[in-house]
Amino acid sequence: MVSVPVRIHEAVDDLLRAIEREHDVAVALAAARGSRAWRGASPDSDYDVGFVYAPTDLRRYAHLAGVEDVIVEDRGEFEFQGWDVRTFAGLLADSNEGAIDLLRSPIRYRTASDPDDLRDYVERTYNPIDLYHTWRGIASNNYRKYVSHHLVRSDDEIFPIIGVNGVEDGNGAETEYVVETDDGTMTVAADDERFVETQTKPTVKRNLTIYRAAMSARYLQETGERGAHDLPALDFEAFLCDQAPAVFDADRIDRARELLERKRRGEGAVAVGDVVGREFAYPPRDIDPAVHARKGPDPARLDEFIDELIAAVR
Repeated sequence: MVSVPVRIHEAVDDLLRAIEREHDVAVALAAARGSRAWRGASPDSDYDVGFVYAPTDLRRYAHLAGVEDVIVEDRGEFEFQGWDVRTFAGLLADSNEGAIDLLRSPIRYRTASDPDDLRDYVERTYNPIDLYHTWRGIASNNYRKYVSHHLVRSDDEIFPIIGVNGVEDGNGAETEYVVETDDGTMTVAADDERFVETQTKPTVKRNLTIYRAAMSARYLQETGERGAHDLPALDFEAFLCDQAPAVFDADRIDRARELLERKRRGEGAVAVGDVVGREFAYPPRDIDPAVHARKGPDPARLDEFIDELIAAVR
């Protein structure tokens, strides 16, 4: 496990106790999320904490008000996101990337019971195609929103610009945009008042987010087609050093590593343009379920692990 300063552990513990009192819950597991979990944090990065909780009174599950599925708290430099144990189990059953990474996090702030057996089980049984599409969505959505030039229609629909044409008509030269749609492309006149061209934010941080997700998706697909479905390491530097060379060329790895180093130096907000490239940011939409899909974690087995988490805080 990666260590953090004692003051951080103490601060997180104090804030978790406050959340427990305010929401009448007991925290069974708490760990680092975000850049501190995948070792991409800069000196001024916030501390993102994920946690799993159960109501102190289990009868609340039968009450009409029920139990909060999610608790989100912003406490200065600390940002907390918690899942109720039932919600957490459902996410694991669906091979949710965030829930799996909470178990894989190298920084743990609270462990009422040892989660290693649960982590090992989920790592063996997750459904690769679900993880693939999660990572593909993160890569493509971030590229579309922050890196690609795009038009926004009056109904807030986003259309990435993939070309600009000069068109001759009876009044002379006009400009039109060629934009991407869900099922192909379309052209939009530059003077169409329904559309506005927006500014992008192609920063180090956004490019790195796209790189991590796109590389994870492509690595899982490639190793799956070789028969392994090798889960990418959460530690991005370790992934680049130990796993990525089996799938990606040296230039691609070097560009990702440079972004990681700049993010660590505190340059996450620096604009760098499109470092990833549109084609790489969009892994294939369709991959073969016969190769990449499997049943996923057994709900009955997950229930046993959740029983252990609840028992640990009772």
